[in-house]
Amino acid sequence: MVADPADSAAEVTHALARARLADVPALTERLMAAIFTDNPEWTDYSPVPKEDLWEGCRQYLERILQILSGEVSGPDGDDVAAAIGRRRAEQGVPLEVMLRTFRLGGRIAWEALVDQAHQDGADPDSVLGVATSIWTVIDGLSSTLSTSYRNTELERLRRDDQRRHAMVEDLLAGRARDIAFAQRTAKELDLPTGGRYLAIVADLTSDGGFALRGHQDALSALHFRSVWQVRADSLVGLVALEQRSKDLALDALRPLARGRVAVSPPVRGLAEVGLAHQLALTTLGTSSYGAAELVTLEERYPEALLVQSPDLAQRMLESQLGPILELPVKERDMLLDTLAAWLEENCSTANAAVRLHCHRNTVLNRLHRITSLIGQPLYGRSAYVSLSLALSALRLRDGLRD
Repeated sequence: MVADPADSAAEVTHALARARLADVPALTERLMAAIFTDNPEWTDYSPVPKEDLWEGCRQYLERILQILSGEVSGPDGDDVAAAIGRRRAEQGVPLEVMLRTFRLGGRIAWEALVDQAHQDGADPDSVLGVATSIWTVIDGLSSTLSTSYRNTELERLRRDDQRRHAMVEDLLAGRARDIAFAQRTAKELDLPTGGRYLAIVADLTSDGGFALRGHQDALSALHFRSVWQVRADSLVGLVALEQRSKDLALDALRPLARGRVAVSPPVRGLAEVGLAHQLALTTLGTSSYGAAELVTLEERYPEALLVQSPDLAQRMLESQLGPILELPVKERDMLLDTLAAWLEENCSTANAAVRLHCHRNTVLNRLHRITSLIGQPLYGRSAYVSLSLALSALRLRDGLRD
């Protein structure tokens, strides 16, 4: 019976590899020398202690010979290559550097096996089979290294994202009043600890996106630093104004609003961003559902007060406008429109008539009707404030019901 050439090549490979296992420390020194005499850009191991690198090279070369000798199975999913990939990823060594080292190690192992074959007088055809085996092993170990490295990088990115998410949540909760936390968080998020900040809240839209898009690019183009946090029902941003104008940031963001977006007044430093976030949330409550607008608290102070006290707002609405709200829809809307126009025209009957496209006497008759229904005069500072707030409460109530 003729011996299978493949079996013969495998036996030669096993024998050569076993013979070289004792030389692993010397081979490791050769690999270390090759690493540090190569192009530094290709073999940057600056984050790795030399002893750690030496041990990793030793384990790798030993594993090549162990697989080739038949002592261990592999190379796919090899635990040594996976461990090296995981550790180097944690240390920040580029994957390309690791793969180059694996190739250098493969070359050194191959040269060692060729030397051993010459010493043993091995059949040249069998040595060709060794070449096929060793590069199959190198390819398999490199693949395992790459998979482990990338998985570790993904896990590290997930951890970084989780840590960043937790930091921003703590900022929004007001934890930055702790100076040590504020300084640590500012460094991590690349934000100033002092200076003015805006908090921005963008609502979730009907298509599942957020009411702001392209905001980071728009702000970055103007050299604003910002961080953004995705929540279940909103997008929250913190914008560091530093020496820049608040209006410059708002002018950049306003055209990007695709839904309800609210902005806080400027606050001082990270210590007050928790307050800014609460003010932005309150401001968002003044915007009607379905609206596509960016609103600031300065534009909505009366409405914000009503949003903060919904029960009081409802009582005021009923007290000031209750009898009008009970009228048939057509008459009710006519009287409410007249009252709103008159107040917005600084209680000028003539200007309200122009605005409503009717005669001045018609406006007067409607105002008398309103006075008789609500049982109180329309003139005077108290009446002006109460009726204006009541109309705002009505708009808020109807807008938030849509």
